[in-house]
Amino acid sequence: MRTSIATVSLSGSLTEKLTAAARAGFDGVEIFENDLLASPLTPEEIRARTTDLGLSIDLYQPMRDIEAVPEDEFARNLRRARHKFELMRRLGADTVLVCSSVSPLAVDDDALAAGQLRQLADLAQDFGIRVAYEALAWGRHVSTYDHAWSIVEAADHPSLGTCLDSFHILARGCDPKGIEDIPGEKIFFLQLADAPLMAMDVLQWSRHYRCFPGQGGFDIAGLLGHVMSAGYRGPLSLEVFNDVFRQAEAGPTAVDARRSLLVLQEATGLATPPAPVVPTGVAFTELVTPDVAPVAALLGALGFTRTARHRSKPVDLWQQGEARVLVNTGPAARRDGTALAAIGLESPDPAAAARRAESLLAPVLPRRRALEDAPLDAVAAPDGTELFFCVSPERSHSLKQGGTGTPDLPELPTWTDDFEPVAHQPAARSVTRVDHLALTQPWHQFDEAALFHRSVLGLGAQESVDVADPYGLHRSRAVTNADGSVRIALGVGPAPTDDGARAQHIALATDDVVTAARRFREAGGRLLPMPANYYDDLAARYEFADGELATYRELGILYDRDGDGEFRHCYTETVGRVFFELVQRDGGYQGYGARNAPVRRAAQHAMRRPGR
Repeated sequence: MRTSIATVSLSGSLTEKLTAAARAGFDGVEIFENDLLASPLTPEEIRARTTDLGLSIDLYQPMRDIEAVPEDEFARNLRRARHKFELMRRLGADTVLVCSSVSPLAVDDDALAAGQLRQLADLAQDFGIRVAYEALAWGRHVSTYDHAWSIVEAADHPSLGTCLDSFHILARGCDPKGIEDIPGEKIFFLQLADAPLMAMDVLQWSRHYRCFPGQGGFDIAGLLGHVMSAGYRGPLSLEVFNDVFRQAEAGPTAVDARRSLLVLQEATGLATPPAPVVPTGVAFTELVTPDVAPVAALLGALGFTRTARHRSKPVDLWQQGEARVLVNTGPAARRDGTALAAIGLESPDPAAAARRAESLLAPVLPRRRALEDAPLDAVAAPDGTELFFCVSPERSHSLKQGGTGTPDLPELPTWTDDFEPVAHQPAARSVTRVDHLALTQPWHQFDEAALFHRSVLGLGAQESVDVADPYGLHRSRAVTNADGSVRIALGVGPAPTDDGARAQHIALATDDVVTAARRFREAGGRLLPMPANYYDDLAARYEFADGELATYRELGILYDRDGDGEFRHCYTETVGRVFFELVQRDGGYQGYGARNAPVRRAAQHAMRRPGR
């Protein structure tokens, strides 16, 4: 289907918004009146610009407080409407949005509203314009879509129809099934927006917290199904008022917006992109660093061994069990310290995973490689992290034999073929694999990141949680595959200027966190110390075996439990922007120790203070 976006959904000048929408692949736009008024371009120049960009102007909006008013007021409204219709003719727009009135002059009289809307439609028809009447969720007398439709139906004018807005419908808890009773040709326009479920004034909720479909708590796919069953054939258009989007760069926001519509169309059977290929594990994490010494010391203390080096690049492979860390000292290394730059995801079909990602607008990354290097497909996540779809040696043979539920495949080249072994002495093993990754997102990309990982990678998203921090609240949302072999916790800081906002961490699974912590410390590693008050509180909440809590206090081990199991974990100090976590899961515990996050974050803030 054709897709459109309201210019109010993006930041910047009108021309910047139009360019961003076109580059993201939208077919049309809704011109928001404030954007036009602030533009130095004439309506004719705006029309020419949209034409050059391959965009249609699908809607001009909004026209407010028109109907159910005294006659003298309505005469003034018609004068205003005539001027707007003349403007729309110059723009080349043929549909105008009329919102249900919030004017204190409006009266509760459906017959009057229908009669005045009919007169408005008569005038619009003279200009070749259609009027789409929308019920605002906070409308003075008309606030539901079925009420708005009953007025349109009573007016009975060919140039008057209704506009359906998913936020206004779902925020009021209306049953969207009744949409199917509206003739499809009388649904002149459809506006889509999701939103987190919140208990607050609906006007403020709408003006500040809307988001793109799939990023909130509304059943947008269900609503769209009813609209399509009614026979609607117009564009799918996004109208999203969001304070974060208004501050973010328009280009990436427009891509995020269109991706949301692609995923929505897939969910409702309106499009069939390549099927998701869910990753089956973490093949490697890649650190870039300008100084290898502190990273090597940290990895060595954790029990990793440098086992191989890339045949043509300054990249070393450190390994312990199934956990692999690449250390890259090439030109991409950050001057401000060590950073997590890339993640290798085990994939049963790397090429298909890349096709899925590309179809959902994930940028495919060019890769400099020698002829003998293994072909690796990579895309960029919203925060810039490179995601490689790859196969490790132990999985390549399994795939060839039809493992993980896949059909028999030829043995796939593995990324480790690019590395040449180096002499090494194996260390005592404490770590078995990567338990999870925690990636702190740029402030304006949290919702985009959650949708990206869910839709592009096929991971399931858990509920968002708030984590207390000494300097504000952090939001976190985990995405995972079915068996928990891939777990990624996405987080965002309390403000754009949060100094530690981009710190990332790698959680390593161990069968015995006490032994792993002791080995790490004995090898010269420094564990993050935790305050004594935390352990006093643990003693009050849980019963421990003799000496157990004293051991946790000594090593800085944190503890949590739920109805399914127990969770013990501790943290290294941070190197650059990266730190590690040692994790022991017992029973069926599936969380991440969120209860302990405020204590951990406070301890990290304390370590960053001058003089430490």
